[in-house]
Amino acid sequence: MASRGRAEIVVHFLTMHQRVVDELGRRVVGGVWEPGTPLPVEDALAAEIGVSRGVVREAVKALVAKGMLHVRPRTGTRVLPPEHWNHLDRDVLRWKQAGDAAALLRDTGELRRIVEPEAARLAAHRAGPDDVRVLYDSLAAMEAAAAEPGRRGYVEADIAFHRALLDASGNRLLGSLGRAVGIALEHSFLISTQTPGAVEASLPGHRAVVEAVEARDPAAAAAAVLAIIEAADREITQSPGMPSGTPGDVV
Repeated sequence: MASRGRAEIVVHFLTMHQRVVDELGRRVVGGVWEPGTPLPVEDALAAEIGVSRGVVREAVKALVAKGMLHVRPRTGTRVLPPEHWNHLDRDVLRWKQAGDAAALLRDTGELRRIVEPEAARLAAHRAGPDDVRVLYDSLAAMEAAAAEPGRRGYVEADIAFHRALLDASGNRLLGSLGRAVGIALEHSFLISTQTPGAVEASLPGHRAVVEAVEARDPAAAAAAVLAIIEAADREITQSPGMPSGTPGDVV
């Protein structure tokens, strides 16, 4: 019984820790504390949030590791400008999605235009039979989900496809990047696929990517994936799920 009790305490602490990290992170991203300004002292934050000083201290350490806060003796904890943040961190991506969805959509679209066509070129040069099989499997999952009522699982399959493409490039940094930006891709795909006809229109393009990779045609692979990205950009601007207040030049 004692052992089980200790386990329950640990789980509770981890949950509380993440809750406080989320709370402070959202405030930083949301501009509650401007860059360069100090955070309230630990006692005040702990009392406001309803946790111990130790929990606040550990949450601050987590945000320091993400490049969002800086701690100095005697001067306290201060917010760092956004250029210091780790914008590929999953938590930072979540907070940006909640606080500035338009900017995240724009950044995601620009990143995809820079990265995915070149990844497709590399995949057409380097992909082995297993890489091609994974791409075809991901495409089949997309097609199956598109045929389901409500299209449950389509976005997940779409994300898996684009991650598989980055993996097929043979560049491990690109593969890691695909896993890091999964939340940003999900946010983008959830909005773009709400546009009527978007899902059906995207499937031939994804098949064209796989076939070009399999045929060892780098130019065709890059062109096919760029066409997918450009179509997604248009679909986002027309989507009923477009975030309110999104500027017209998001993508």
